[in-house]
Amino acid sequence: MKFYLFLFGAIAFEVLGTMLLPVTKNFTRILPSIVLSCSYIISFYFLSLTVGKIPLAIVYSTWAGLGVFTVTLLSYFIYRQHISWQSVIGLFLIVFGVVIVNIYKGETNLIN
Repeated sequence: MKFYLFLFGAIAFEVLGTMLLPVTKNFTRILPSIVLSCSYIISFYFLSLTVGKIPLAIVYSTWAGLGVFTVTLLSYFIYRQHISWQSVIGLFLIVFGVVIVNIYKGETNLIN
């Protein structure tokens, strides 16, 4: 269970870094650029903690899927970016797919 907490931490830091991309103004603003870089480093560190205990396909699909979902929703509220109804349906299909993949992940041999 703690490895899923690391995975959600990785998602949170990846989302933070991605949301800061427009704020960096093409990496010309120092503080947001540093926070963005640190966020991605922390995200990948947390990912590295999970891949030995959770299958890589599960880790990556969850990280990418929930990251896309969260960034899209936050972009709508923070940056006032438009989301079409088709995109909303697609986002919920992504979340549904991530849930299905995690429910039916099965047993695998993992590195200890």
